[in-house]
Amino acid sequence: MALKPNFSDLSVIECGCDEVGRGCLAGPVCAAAVIFPYGYMNSQIDDSKKLGEKQRDALAETIRRDALAWAVAEVSVEEIDRINILNASIKCMNKAVAQLEPRPELLLVDGNRFNSELGIPYRCVVKGDATYISIAAASILAKTYRDSLMRELGRDFPEYDWAGNKGYPTPRHIAAVNKHGLTGHHRRTFHLKNQLSLEL
Repeated sequence: MALKPNFSDLSVIECGCDEVGRGCLAGPVCAAAVIFPYGYMNSQIDDSKKLGEKQRDALAETIRRDALAWAVAEVSVEEIDRINILNASIKCMNKAVAQLEPRPELLLVDGNRFNSELGIPYRCVVKGDATYISIAAASILAKTYRDSLMRELGRDFPEYDWAGNKGYPTPRHIAAVNKHGLTGHHRRTFHLKNQLSLEL
């Protein structure tokens, strides 16, 4: 079933927002914001979690080409540890939105928690990346950007398999942390720290 192109019939400038990397042991949290032309449809665009890597990469090019505006942002591991991952995710989406021109008039945000630092009205949509095309597009841009970043970081730390797990807590990643310790790219405030043998 095709995703919805707009939140309402009003011709306001809508922007879809999503983040990726909240549940990771390592790496920044990343977010994207996408404004499509009013009524834009593309039956191939879907929640990034439902797509394969090659599909996401191809669609990311399509999204960047077709969007009126798009932006990607990241918040560092240090900032995540300082303000917590929820606040970092919200900050990251705001950073992406702040880059957009034209300025959106309504934000469609995946999930149930948000706060607009820019004073732009917003709607939180649970499973929004499977509902609205602009949120799905944002999920694809955020995912492809962060995956590429983690592959690059992983070249210097092959034992953690970031090319494969993208920083998420797979058994191999957890075992590598327990054996080799933390890198400068690891979060110190991760909520699964009880699964690690070292003291955080």
